[in-house]
Amino acid sequence: MSVTTHTVLWGQTIIYTIYVSVIILLMAWFAYNITRKGPSKVSPKAFYTFVGFLVTVGVSIHLFTYFTIPWKHVDLNAAAYPAAQTYDITMQDHQFSMPADVLEVPCNEYTEFNVVSNDLTYGFGVFRPDNSMIFQMQVVPWRDDNTIKWKFTEPGDFTIRSTEYSGPEGAQMILKDAIRVTGCEA
Repeated sequence: MSVTTHTVLWGQTIIYTIYVSVIILLMAWFAYNITRKGPSKVSPKAFYTFVGFLVTVGVSIHLFTYFTIPWKHVDLNAAAYPAAQTYDITMQDHQFSMPADVLEVPCNEYTEFNVVSNDLTYGFGVFRPDNSMIFQMQVVPWRDDNTIKWKFTEPGDFTIRSTEYSGPEGAQMILKDAIRVTGCEA
């Protein structure tokens, strides 16, 4: 089974839901014990041991997800992954300026998106038809290093959206079906 953004999101949702639930239970237990009448049953040793356990588990979760996210290697070693296609995209005045209305992207090959902002911080996100995000990056103005490489492994038409708050007009920065991925095996 290949790891996709769906797999990572599903796994992180379960892991973090359990983790946050344990933290909330700890807080409720602590609040109950320090507000009830009589001597507190919360010893400092027990409390700080449990907090240390939660910190250890939290750091472990982050390390685990760091080593399981498949696109991390591409980000860290971009030169080793040449792009079959490169698209230069400009963002300005809450508008996308693209080289074509629809970007034709080959399946199972790396595609590079070079995105430049000429005025504000925007986001560059690519979404599936069901509105789940495939990837996103922050686009900092006047920088030429806002790039991301991605290998699309599923065919279809994908939407580009700004994923950063850039004022009320930023909510309208949506290009429906702006990327078409073809050539995937059935």
